[in-house]
Amino acid sequence: MPSHVLALALTVAALLGLLIGWGQIAALWLHLRRPRAVPVVRPPISILKPLCGLDDRLAGNLLSFADLPYPDYEVLLGVRSRNDPAYPLAWMAARRWPQRFRVVVQEGEVGLNPKVNQLVTLARHARHDLLVISDSNTRVEPEYLDEIAAHLGDPTVGLVTHPLAGDGEREPGARLGAIADNLHLTGAITPAVVTAKLVCRKDYVVGKSMAMRRADIDALGGFASVKDVLAEDFVLGRAVVARLGKRVVLGRSVVTCVSVRRPLEGFFRRYARWNVMQHQCAGLAAYLGLLLENPGLLAALAALVDPSVPSLALAATCCASRMATDALASWLLRGRSFSLQALLAGGTKDLVCGAAWIYGLVSHSIEWRSNRLVVLSGSRLRIKQTSWDKARLARVGATR
Repeated sequence: MPSHVLALALTVAALLGLLIGWGQIAALWLHLRRPRAVPVVRPPISILKPLCGLDDRLAGNLLSFADLPYPDYEVLLGVRSRNDPAYPLAWMAARRWPQRFRVVVQEGEVGLNPKVNQLVTLARHARHDLLVISDSNTRVEPEYLDEIAAHLGDPTVGLVTHPLAGDGEREPGARLGAIADNLHLTGAITPAVVTAKLVCRKDYVVGKSMAMRRADIDALGGFASVKDVLAEDFVLGRAVVARLGKRVVLGRSVVTCVSVRRPLEGFFRRYARWNVMQHQCAGLAAYLGLLLENPGLLAALAALVDPSVPSLALAATCCASRMATDALASWLLRGRSFSLQALLAGGTKDLVCGAAWIYGLVSHSIEWRSNRLVVLSGSRLRIKQTSWDKARLARVGATR
């Protein structure tokens, strides 16, 4: 393909990406203007919170769940074992607020997804029938549980999830990967999820905040039904609609995800895993379409392929547009903008996201909590065997 034709294709894609970016901000604004749901009754709720290591500001994250204005709820803090670095902090929280927190140590491993392994045990120990899955790095608004109770009061609703916002990049010692993390979650992922719901009627459930009835989970086979998939949240969301005939609701309350110490390499690893999952869940055509959400990278590639004043102007425009949409998304979701320094880091973030996208295009393997796994269609998992493993299995077979 001649360079000018490729540059033209990249330019058109970048311009389309610009339009999509601003359309997503409009959709986010419309969604957040909706009135909050108010419950008729407020049934008891169990919050299942799997822990793994010391997340950034974990003590503050747990504290935010200690005194929510809801009459009857419990928080189960799950750890894989008492050797987990989070265990002492979880134990202290349970001792400080014994009527609110309980520590639950994982009982066995049912599958390859470590989070699901914890959820199986946590659900078994939960006292109530409304179950909220809440990641350890999250903080919520006071109306969070009220909104969940309101939506699950409707028998046609099977799952409630929420928009997300990243925070923590202004704290002392915040690293570049954390800035990129908060920018991407606030300015890219949440607007895309909201737009998919409002415009395309597509449900993309992000498991950082996910609420279901115990009866609906059991009807799907329990959490063990997703024990060997990477995107347990996505699969459960699809199953609620396809198998139970119920709706997925995207709530109004914003869930904050705290990131302070993540290095840039950690940001890449996280979104390389995310992209492998996206590719296997959405298919190749939809995965290629994700490039449109990175117009700055597309415009920069067009300028590299065919340098000219218009192509360089487009690249600058795309970068400025990304900074503006990131700032607006932050105002909508967090009530304040990112700092100029953080917004300027968006260019680096988009380059790293491009590299993570390429990884997701060409690779099916991920490293997750020290396990090397292969992600198959539908995000099904299997252990990746090394050449040493294969040789060992061959020797075992030969001796039988």
